[in-house]
Amino acid sequence: QVQLVESGGGLVQAGGSLRLSCAVSGRTFNGYTMGWFRQAPGKERNLVAEISWTGSNTYYADSVKGRFTISRENAKNTVYLQMNSLKPEDTAVYYCAAGFSGNWARELYEPNYWGQGTQVTVSS
Repeated sequence: QVQLVESGGGLVQAGGSLRLSCAVSGRTFNGYTMGWFRQAPGKERNLVAEISWTGSNTYYADSVKGRFTISRENAKNTVYLQMNSLKPEDTAVYYCAAGFSGNWARELYEPNYWGQGTQVTVSS
């Protein structure tokens, strides 16, 4: 069974930084796309960032572009989300995701596996 385990969430002040990690364990596979979604209170779940297997292709939502950076270490089956210059509007539950096929932003495919979600709260 494939499991996604997240860490790094918490409470941070506006302007601060936080780094989320997501490790894939269990029956791992090669070539998968990974990324992060978030869901704010009363809002739908939206794609924040995604990254291809090689890391050569990345996508960022306009709201986080220039502030967030997604990266991965395939040897550890781990994806990261470095979040800088955090704003209160970044407050949400963040979900790690993995999929057999990418281009989630274009809605060609969708994730096959999801993490449990981790709370990120940015105070004013």
